[in-house]
Amino acid sequence: MSKLNEIGLDTGKSKTLAGKLNELLADYSIFYQNVRGYHWNIKGEKFFELHDKFQELYENLFTKIDEVAERIQTLGYTPNHQFSVYQKLADIKESTEVADGVKDVKDILDSLKVIIMLQRELLNLSADAGDEGTNALMSDYIREQEKLVWMYTAYLKN
Repeated sequence: MSKLNEIGLDTGKSKTLAGKLNELLADYSIFYQNVRGYHWNIKGEKFFELHDKFQELYENLFTKIDEVAERIQTLGYTPNHQFSVYQKLADIKESTEVADGVKDVKDILDSLKVIIMLQRELLNLSADAGDEGTNALMSDYIREQEKLVWMYTAYLKN
């Protein structure tokens, strides 16, 4: 018989989920900082429009970072908090060019693709573990971010 954690989930599966959630936390944290950079440094004709949209996005990412860290805690593990660890774990890399709105939006789309793919993996793992809490969180995030992909993609079309 498997050992169950405090919320009734298999400890081995919970450990795997927590590890993947820490990867997601790393990607979200770097993505968040990139979007802050876009917000701070955007220039040009679409400044006002993008400045506001980037703020809306980084505020949303900040909330998700907190929720993911709390989910890791709920599973009985410790969320990573060091940026040096995030840089090693994350598939999203720090942006160095942050003042070009079109490039920024393309970078956002690339980052969302990475995050959605990881969340789909987490969705499958959480379903296998019977972890409805993580599953619901990932499902909500995916639905919301798919809409963002549509909107940012539409923005880039002339």
